[in-house]
Amino acid sequence: MSAPHEDNRSIDQALARTGTGPLAGIVVADFSRVLAGPYATMMLADLGATVIKVESPGGDDTRAWKPPIREDDATYYLSANRNKFDVVLDFKDPDDLALAHELARRADVLVENFKPGGLAKYGLDYDAVVQTNPAVIYASVTGFGPQNPQPGYDLLVQGLSGFMSLTGEADGKPYRAGVAIFDVITGLHTTIGILAALRHRSQTGEGQKVDTNLLSSALSGLANQTSAYVAGGVVPHRMGNEHPSLYPYQPMPTGDGELIVAVGNNRQFEILCTVIDRRELLDDPRFAHNADRNHNRRELEPLLIEALSAKSAQEWFTLLSDAGLPCAPINTIEQGVQLAAELGLEPVVNAGSGDRVIPTVKNPITLSATPVSYDLAPPALGADSEAIRAWLQHPADRQAESQ
Repeated sequence: MSAPHEDNRSIDQALARTGTGPLAGIVVADFSRVLAGPYATMMLADLGATVIKVESPGGDDTRAWKPPIREDDATYYLSANRNKFDVVLDFKDPDDLALAHELARRADVLVENFKPGGLAKYGLDYDAVVQTNPAVIYASVTGFGPQNPQPGYDLLVQGLSGFMSLTGEADGKPYRAGVAIFDVITGLHTTIGILAALRHRSQTGEGQKVDTNLLSSALSGLANQTSAYVAGGVVPHRMGNEHPSLYPYQPMPTGDGELIVAVGNNRQFEILCTVIDRRELLDDPRFAHNADRNHNRRELEPLLIEALSAKSAQEWFTLLSDAGLPCAPINTIEQGVQLAAELGLEPVVNAGSGDRVIPTVKNPITLSATPVSYDLAPPALGADSEAIRAWLQHPADRQAESQ
């Protein structure tokens, strides 16, 4: 991985991390807010980077997105800001703006999600920053690409991308996802782009600009659905909980509750028919293969529902799972977290130490040699302003920079 910026030799004295992740020593200037950018920088922070979150005096918008709350913190804010240091800088104040420029000059990575052109008036756009920091990895997250000034919000992109046209009952109205799914996907794409650029820099010494946007990430994340149109000329449509290419692959009613049944091949259909005592369906040419089951799903569905009515969803879950069929009840978030705990996945980790320890959701990446760490809780507004300002103004660093 790329070596840290040479001007950051004293960073460990000013802003200490206890983890030994693969990005240890990499300094990230985080000029982003809300979700896509902060999610990306949290991924980098979890992997050991020293992430300095820069906030206006009013703070990240999500600090006010309440409820839910933990004490006085919005849980939305807590979800994407673990393992970061925090400084308040008012770009309208010349001294604060000078510190922002100094941070951009020292950063290995800069992440921003202002509207296109929004940082140019402060001299913090890519063209300006690269003049004093040619090796910087400058990641810019927008709604619709750097050439389009429209502000990007996840809900807008859920509608514009076509996602909502796929979500909801077939004869009902479109629905959004229950989470800002394209903010999260864009955050992951941004992280991947930054890691690739750091790898390139480690080989060549060259920095570069990384551009991601919500709409492109949405179209990529829609995967088989956008491929259906791009490669097949088919415009997908809402099908409720049904799958356009597999059957049965959906929640199905039982004698008590619904059970998700996921049949992806003929062997799994055989398991289903055997366990529900409907092996005669295996000899019916209407259901012999996946394409047949898809074409004749309206004939197959009542036969399966009748058989599943004999037991509860939980009883079928046990029987079918034991037989090797992918299936699942529909859990609440609470039940989902509890299930992950029962499976030994340790889904909840405490971030921070001392007086500020916050339960957070575990990073899903496990590294055997350089594990993820959780040494810093999501910071209070301006929690590290004094230390960060002192580091940026440190005369020893300035002397090193002049050599």
